[in-house]
Amino acid sequence: MFATRRFAATAIPRASAPVALFHSTRPAFVKVGDAVPDLEVLTENSPGNKVNLAKELQGKGLIIGTPGAFSPACSAAHVPGFANHPKLKDAGKVFVVSVNDAFVTGAWSKMVDPEQKSGIRFLGDAKGEFTKALDLGFDASAIFGNLRSKRYVLVIEDGKVKKTFIEPDNTGLNDSIRRCTDTRIRSNISARKKYSFHVGLRSKPSSQNTVTSKAETSSIAGRYQQAYTK
Repeated sequence: MFATRRFAATAIPRASAPVALFHSTRPAFVKVGDAVPDLEVLTENSPGNKVNLAKELQGKGLIIGTPGAFSPACSAAHVPGFANHPKLKDAGKVFVVSVNDAFVTGAWSKMVDPEQKSGIRFLGDAKGEFTKALDLGFDASAIFGNLRSKRYVLVIEDGKVKKTFIEPDNTGLNDSIRRCTDTRIRSNISARKKYSFHVGLRSKPSSQNTVTSKAETSSIAGRYQQAYTK
């Protein structure tokens, strides 16, 4: 009996209203009109060299997101597609961001642009904080061991997003390999066309040309370039 009374006296009263402990909806991807995240988390060439894109991009510019430095598609087609674009200088400041440390992205920049003539700057987002702020990360632990960035292009004007080009979900190594393979196929087709021209042969474009053309325009670089040159 005494135990029952003691229990009743110390019973915890019920809360008058439930308390929300977490948000039930995910934040949306970065969208047109959003400001560039004002963060001191990106690094260039060394961990101590911080770059704040909110301060850097007060005029025109591009932010190019990649899953990782030295990945097949990004090294073979994605980033070179911008570096070799005839209207690159008209785009303003151009930054490539990947979830890597500054030493890795620095080495990658020298591989992609050995003479450093393009003006593109490569930044490391070592902890993925900038990528998370844009809500453009995906779980790549099965392949890379951590969070990585989707492939994307953000067209920036006066510190705000003017246009977005974002790759769909479920980006993975197979997709990168496929795109890298597509690039090599296009190179082979181009070589065959040059040979045919020199020996005076004329032929209609093959179905393979059509397939690779679709693959090219479906890439983030291809979609951006199509929109930018219109």
